[in-house]
Amino acid sequence: MSKSPIHAFFLGRAIAEGIYEQLENSITNTLSGLGKFDAEQRDNLRSFIDQVSEKADREAQSGNNTNTNSNSDELDSQPKDLQAIIDDLRAEVAQVRSELQKYRSSSS
Repeated sequence: MSKSPIHAFFLGRAIAEGIYEQLENSITNTLSGLGKFDAEQRDNLRSFIDQVSEKADREAQSGNNTNTNSNSDELDSQPKDLQAIIDDLRAEVAQVRSELQKYRSSSS
């Protein structure tokens, strides 16, 4: 009788350790696979970004060669137009202020 409970104890312990080892291996393999997948996806994303960046640079260089003169003319004229717009707006604000002052003085 004393052999049976001791034997059952060690048998249960061996089964528990075997299940623990299999579970540990399964989790380790799963995490390893996820790590590899993550690394591959990062590499794929990095190479995609590099390809897109190189393509954009090539298109920008080919576009700059053909439109260099027209772009510089537009940039030179743009600040002048912006300054003219600001001056016009300031003039309109001054005119509205003077009209408002006239209206307030006539109402009083």
